[in-house]
Amino acid sequence: MGRTNAGIFMLNEMKSKLPPSEKKIAQYILDHPEKAIGMTATDLGRESETSSAAVIRLCKSLNLKGFQELKLRIAGDLQRNEVNEVRDIESNEPILSTIEKVTLNSVQTIQETSDLLDTDSLNQAVEYLLNGKRIHFFGVGASSIPAIDAHQKFLRINQSASVFTDLHMAATAVANADEDDVVFGISFSGETHEVAKILEIANSKGAKTISLTKYGRSTVADQSDVSLYTSATKEATFRSGATSSRLAQLHVIDILFMCVASKSYDQTVDYLDSTREVIKTLNQKVKKKK
Repeated sequence: MGRTNAGIFMLNEMKSKLPPSEKKIAQYILDHPEKAIGMTATDLGRESETSSAAVIRLCKSLNLKGFQELKLRIAGDLQRNEVNEVRDIESNEPILSTIEKVTLNSVQTIQETSDLLDTDSLNQAVEYLLNGKRIHFFGVGASSIPAIDAHQKFLRINQSASVFTDLHMAATAVANADEDDVVFGISFSGETHEVAKILEIANSKGAKTISLTKYGRSTVADQSDVSLYTSATKEATFRSGATSSRLAQLHVIDILFMCVASKSYDQTVDYLDSTREVIKTLNQKVKKKK
C-alpha cells in the first residue's frame, strides 16, 4: 500500500526547483487543493494553463508513480487538516514553552518523514542490508550520529558493519568494496561533498549504495541506488543543533532496523538476547570490582 500523505509538503518543498510549467501546476494545486483532487491530468493542465504532459512530468519530479498517487496524498493531507508551523524559541523562553515548541517541531518532522517514506525504496534498502556481506555507514558532522547509531544496531544482530566519520578512512574501506557490499551515506542537505564522494567510489566498485537525505533532488541522492528521504522542514534559528533533522534520520534508521529484524525474526531475537546477556555480565563484573 502506498503512502497517502505529504502531497502538499512535497509541492511546497519542490516548487522553487521546478521548471516553469510544473511550477504553475504546483502553485495551482496549492491554491486549490480540494478542486485539484477531483480533476484529471487533462483538466488540471487546462485549468493551470499548461498541459496534461506537464502534470505527468510534475509527478515524476516529485518521485511519484503518477497523478493518482499525488491526488491521494493531497486528499490525505486535507483529511488530516493540520497546521504545520516550525515554532522557534525566543530569548529567555519559559521552560514549559520550550518543552512544547521543541516537542511539537520534533513530532511534526517525524510524521512528515513517515509520510515521505516510499515502501518500494524501503523494501529495496532492506534487501540490500539483509544480504550485504559488509555494510559501511558514513556520515560527517551531525549526520555522523545516525551513522554511529545504525552501526551499533546492526552489529547487535551479527551483521558485518562498520562506521566512518572521516573521509580518508571511509575511502580506504570502500576502495576494497565489491558487489556484495553495501555503502550507506547520510547527509541531511544531500550536498555533503564527502558523502557524495564515498558513494561515487562505492559505485565504481560495484557496491550497492543507499542514501538518506532531506526530500528533493541532491548530489548525494543522485549517487545512490536507493534514495531514502527525511522531512526537509526548515529548522528554527538554532539549526546548528540539527535537532529535528537528527531525530528524523534516527527515525528512518529505526524503521530500517525493525524491517530487517522482522525479516529474520527468530535469528534476530537470538542475537539480541546474546548481546544483552554479554553486556549484563560485563556490568555485573564492573559492580563487583567497585
